[in-house]
Amino acid sequence: MKTNYQQPINKKSLTITAFALFSLFFGAGNLVLPPLLGFKSGNLWWLVTLGFCISGVLIPILGIVAHAKLQGTLFDFGKKVSPRFSIIYCYLIYAIAIALPSPRTASVTHEMAIQPFWDAPSWLTSLVYFLLVFVFAINRSKMLDALGKLLTPAILIILVLMIATAVFGFDFEMVPSTMDRPFSSGILEGYQTFDAIGAVVVGAVIIISINLKEKTASFEEKRRLIGRAGLWAGIGLFLVYGGLILTGSVFGNTFDADISRTTLLRSISMATLGSTANLFLSILVSLACFTTAVGIVTGTSDFIKGRFNDSIWAYRITAFLGCVLGVLIGQFNVGYIILVAVPSLMFIYPITIVLILLNAAPSAWSSTRVFRSVVLVTAIFSVPDFLGSLGWGEQIAPVVDWIPLSEHQMGWVLPALVAFVVANLIFGNKPIVQE
Repeated sequence: MKTNYQQPINKKSLTITAFALFSLFFGAGNLVLPPLLGFKSGNLWWLVTLGFCISGVLIPILGIVAHAKLQGTLFDFGKKVSPRFSIIYCYLIYAIAIALPSPRTASVTHEMAIQPFWDAPSWLTSLVYFLLVFVFAINRSKMLDALGKLLTPAILIILVLMIATAVFGFDFEMVPSTMDRPFSSGILEGYQTFDAIGAVVVGAVIIISINLKEKTASFEEKRRLIGRAGLWAGIGLFLVYGGLILTGSVFGNTFDADISRTTLLRSISMATLGSTANLFLSILVSLACFTTAVGIVTGTSDFIKGRFNDSIWAYRITAFLGCVLGVLIGQFNVGYIILVAVPSLMFIYPITIVLILLNAAPSAWSSTRVFRSVVLVTAIFSVPDFLGSLGWGEQIAPVVDWIPLSEHQMGWVLPALVAFVVANLIFGNKPIVQE
């Protein structure tokens, strides 16, 4: 009698992969964004946590699930729409990733880990920082072990110390929330983590790294390994985000209302960890930011390498140019980089979210026609939010006020859902010839 025996997942590989995923996700934005959300949300911290974790945890982990299902590259995420669309989407995603979140990690590291101790110029911090990123990127076969065994445990230990001290050592006298829409504010702030984009970028990095280490593993074994590791990484991210938001809310009446993200995090660290706060915080910031930068540069270099017939020189040149760009942009302050990122996120993030959901969905619900319908509708209804983020909100208000959820800057959600349902009712899983 035939049996469907499945070989157990190697616990060591599972642990290392889960830690590596966590560290690749947990970067600059993931560290500085949640505390200020909690600080502003006050007694509604739990509501903003739910919103933040939808866009900052649930969607990214579904992206990893989709990668486990596809076990390909970022190109595979959009190829059902059309190969031409997928290539354009890939270039946009990698351009945004290497131009904004990657340099931002150096900027955060300078402001929080270097500036408090040394009067070093920002260009010097960025130069040394991306030199180390380049060294890790060109030694990518060793990256998974280094991230999983060394860096992530250090990040978690310092985070647990800070959160536990705040939660168990301070009174829970939370101030009323100053947010008008805490739930949607949490979702939109989750955009700034870049984690949905990170999922489709670093997920491909994890696939390649696992293929280098687990050469004899079957497709199904790797799928289970990646899916299980993604689940554990997601649980870790949820607990950390919730802890950081709760920590920020505990200090809601302690600091000035207009305090900056980096200053708040540094002040909380000082209050919870005492005289050693700046040292602990410097280590945490450096590790969290560095792992994300390595993942972005490596993922972008992998993509360009694939476009040039697996040329190792294409990989190395892309990694070098990505690090040079990081040095140049990383000299700007964190607030400026976050502000500049908003318009691009308001357009590309919704498209990324629906591509993740469609790729993670059962094949019967995600035919080629469904992909095309949902992505097209999402792109169209993301334009008003994109224009609004550029300061044209008043001019386009008469046109977009009738769109549900537009006041929350999520006018694409219901149209995309309707497109998904209608396309499935009309087209189902009928095949179509690809262009």
